[in-house]
Amino acid sequence: MNRTLYACVHAAEFPAQALLRLHPELRAVPVAVLEGQPPQQTVCSTNRAARLAGAEHGMTRLEAESIPQLRLCSRSLDGEAAARAVLLECAAGFSPRIEDAGAYTHSGTACACVLDIAGTERLFGPPEQLATRLRAAMRSAGFRVSVAVSTNFHAARLKAAATQGVTVIPAGQEAGALAKLPLSSLHLEEDDAQTFAIWGIHKLGELAALPVADLVVRIGEPALRLHALASGAQTHTFQPIEPEFKLEEFSDFDTPAEQSDSLLFIAARMIDCLVERAASRALSIASITVRMALEGGRVHESAIRPALASADRRFLLKLLQLDVAAHPPQAAVRSLTLTAQAGQSSKVQLGLFAPQTPEPSRLDVTIARLKAIAGEDRVGSPILEDTHRPAAFRVEDFSVAPASDPHQPGRPRMALRRMRPPVPVRVVLRGNAPVAFRDQGRSFQVESAYGPWRTSGCWWREDNWDAEEWDVLAMAGETSLACLLVRDCSRNQWRLEALYD
Repeated sequence: MNRTLYACVHAAEFPAQALLRLHPELRAVPVAVLEGQPPQQTVCSTNRAARLAGAEHGMTRLEAESIPQLRLCSRSLDGEAAARAVLLECAAGFSPRIEDAGAYTHSGTACACVLDIAGTERLFGPPEQLATRLRAAMRSAGFRVSVAVSTNFHAARLKAAATQGVTVIPAGQEAGALAKLPLSSLHLEEDDAQTFAIWGIHKLGELAALPVADLVVRIGEPALRLHALASGAQTHTFQPIEPEFKLEEFSDFDTPAEQSDSLLFIAARMIDCLVERAASRALSIASITVRMALEGGRVHESAIRPALASADRRFLLKLLQLDVAAHPPQAAVRSLTLTAQAGQSSKVQLGLFAPQTPEPSRLDVTIARLKAIAGEDRVGSPILEDTHRPAAFRVEDFSVAPASDPHQPGRPRMALRRMRPPVPVRVVLRGNAPVAFRDQGRSFQVESAYGPWRTSGCWWREDNWDAEEWDVLAMAGETSLACLLVRDCSRNQWRLEALYD
């Protein structure tokens, strides 16, 4: 077992890969990514189909538009940052020690990281097997990468950037593995590159064969580092990073999305990625925050909170569809961000003869549909407010509460059934007590009246109240009625507030 062993993951043409990761339908289409401000946009990244069609880096937009069937997209730095976080998160599944090697690429269109895989043989097998599994995991995450393994940090980095597929460099053979790589792999200064070109040095092996002392005399102290890099002997102090686990996906639209169908088409792929990333850590999705950047600089935000954490892609997409239908954005959408909170899935042990309970997802979908019909503030669980105002409550979202102790049966109690809304009535008084009242269709004679019970509050606010309540037993022919009559003292209005069952 080697004391040091590194695996470099190199993703070339990263701006195009970050875009195509959420647009798998474009992978077979020639795609070129443009950077810069119009009309001075140039091609900075392409996919393989675009390169075969003739697209090259540095082409102007006008030149790129002359290529038949070439799809042009604008570069999104936010989308690349989100894709880079996904790549590092995928790499963290193979080693907790990761160093960002993007500073060594110098091109700005590649993403690279180096993993310290020393001691992982018992988990993933020999280096060849680990590199193969690592590349397959990256492919399933939407990235096409090359992987190189070496005992030398820079040898793995240079080999991964210059080759495709999986490469394992045996210990002690770093110089031979790098010998055929072009000298441009070292990203030389312009003066040094011209000097080596005059000498006829074009390969790393040719540079490694030069005498070190003579090289230092002619170029200076930097020649020591260049010679060590070409020989695969340059030392390096590993500087691991700690990537934050954040379930977030970002998509930038070249053409603002005006139809909900095109918006949900991209959101479906983003939800798939969120669920896959959460499932890789044995987690589910507890909530999703939706943020839409609209034309004109406005932002539309909403949240999806299922009753239970779920890993069902179709269910989460359905909740998003209902939310967009209930709260449509007020302008075309320029970008979409989905940020998820992870949670643990609930597990229920069913009895052998117990009937199967309905799926929690059905409740969430039903509630979402009811909210779209009745309104957000009219569907949920009633919560009593901390006030003396009669029948004061608010509606909150349904939530699954933990199991409580079994209900102990007690003596029967009288139930009060509130009238929603209260029924206006006309009341006949005698000695300030009601003796008869009439609603819209019937007349009642009061047999017994108990009260009044006065209540008032919030006199300093516009929604203050001042009322008196009467418990009344009334008769209409042979029909008896036990009810609650309330008089609004500020307006001198009577209403039938509730019935006693």
